[in-house]
Amino acid sequence: MYKNLAATLVAACFLSPAFSQSPAPVKAAWVYVTPLTDAGWTQQHDQGRRAVEKALGSQVNTTYVENVPEGADAERVIRDLAAQGNQIIFTPSFGYMEPTLKVARDFPGVKFESVTGLKQAPNVATANARYYEGRYLSGIAAGRMTRSNVAGYVAGFPIPEVLQGINAFTVGLRSVNPKATVKVIWLNEWFNPPREREAAMTLMNQGADVLAFHTGSTAVMAAAEERGKLAVAYHSDMRGAAPTAQIAAVTHQWGDYYTRRVKAAQDGSWRSGNLWGGVREGMIRVEAFGPKVPQRVQEEVLARQKDMAAARLHPFAGPLADNTGRALLPRGQTLSDAQILQMNWLVDGVQTRLPH
Repeated sequence: MYKNLAATLVAACFLSPAFSQSPAPVKAAWVYVTPLTDAGWTQQHDQGRRAVEKALGSQVNTTYVENVPEGADAERVIRDLAAQGNQIIFTPSFGYMEPTLKVARDFPGVKFESVTGLKQAPNVATANARYYEGRYLSGIAAGRMTRSNVAGYVAGFPIPEVLQGINAFTVGLRSVNPKATVKVIWLNEWFNPPREREAAMTLMNQGADVLAFHTGSTAVMAAAEERGKLAVAYHSDMRGAAPTAQIAAVTHQWGDYYTRRVKAAQDGSWRSGNLWGGVREGMIRVEAFGPKVPQRVQEEVLARQKDMAAARLHPFAGPLADNTGRALLPRGQTLSDAQILQMNWLVDGVQTRLPH
């Protein structure tokens, strides 16, 4: 009798809705600083979001808000997403850092990921990629491909992340072509395709036959294609906009990181912290070489990428001097992470000065 009763209770437990229901899916949200386009910064983060959906399936519900300016609008959007019950919110833009921290104080139960941010809190983690590693590798390709020995660089803001990229690109460029120099145009905004295009045209008029950029659209690539010049794609493969102009693409890979963090929010293992991953961690990759790049150049860049993954190559190894002639680092030393994160100078070979 008792045996039958026990079996009945076990069966009831399995049949009861309270026991048969799957855990509610975790709600995850992203805030994008530009419109969602076919390629670029926002596209790469959205690919990461879609990788989360693919990996977790019905265990996750994702949402995003695009084209959110940094500042008051960002705070409003982040606050709305927290109030809507999202358990983890990704805010991938440097200017979202302070709004994210402010909202996080009011929603201690929500996890926030300040991507490219520098400040953590108990419920705010930071993450970034070592973009400069890909910049160095692309500089090698640009140094092999330039004929005018002038490269142009369209830059958003003179913040450390952008300076790291300009400097690493220049060091890579000059490692194979010591005569090459770099000219920079500052835009002081991340996404303005007409101005990005205008800056690219100006640089080409000044003799640049290879271009790089740290902005959010494909406008620089399209301008290079139009003028028969070459360019390094950033964030994602941009051969759709520049099928013959693209030298290679420095791509950002966010899917693995985002998936791990959403899983952690779901199972309760999420903790604040900081990740700065590069080639070795699979977060940065140089790929998608264009049709004008000789096989030997592709092989050289990929070999250096393997060296970087194995810690045999550091983009900022001495001797280094800035573009005012000041010695920065002697031979045999490399910049520390702290020095790279606080970078406020331009390396020898960059012909443009920092804006005041």
